[in-house]
Amino acid sequence: MASKGRDAAAGLRARVQAFVRGFGLLREATTPCGQPVALSHAHALSVLLSRREVPGATRHKDLADALGLDKSSVARLCRRMEAAGHVRQTAAEGDGRARDVTLTTKGVRLAEAIEAASQERFRRVLRSIPHAERLRVLTALDSLNAAIASLEPGVDA
Repeated sequence: MASKGRDAAAGLRARVQAFVRGFGLLREATTPCGQPVALSHAHALSVLLSRREVPGATRHKDLADALGLDKSSVARLCRRMEAAGHVRQTAAEGDGRARDVTLTTKGVRLAEAIEAASQERFRRVLRSIPHAERLRVLTALDSLNAAIASLEPGVDA
């Protein structure tokens, strides 16, 4: 019985690896939808764009939680994003150690371009899945995300 579990785990691993590689998630300089930034940079821009209407800036801690990264990784990411002119960082009001991060106009334009390209890529992927299988694919992804989240507390699925 344990052998079947190992075989199933190996099969899951192989399929996830094939997805990661096939979708282009390992490319360091571009997103899978072809935008000229690293994937973590694109995801951070996406989070910041989605929070643009929320009063106040987004703290590094909030960005770390949303991305499933530690604060030091987010601090380095934000420094790179600031150097590229995509975000502005300021000391958080009332807490000199905390940092707030907001999109610049250039960052908003790039985040919107990434969002549009990502939406189009996923529309194309979805169109490639037979209509009768789409719900099963989405349900399977929900199950996979829930299983991963249950193993890694604090990481959004």
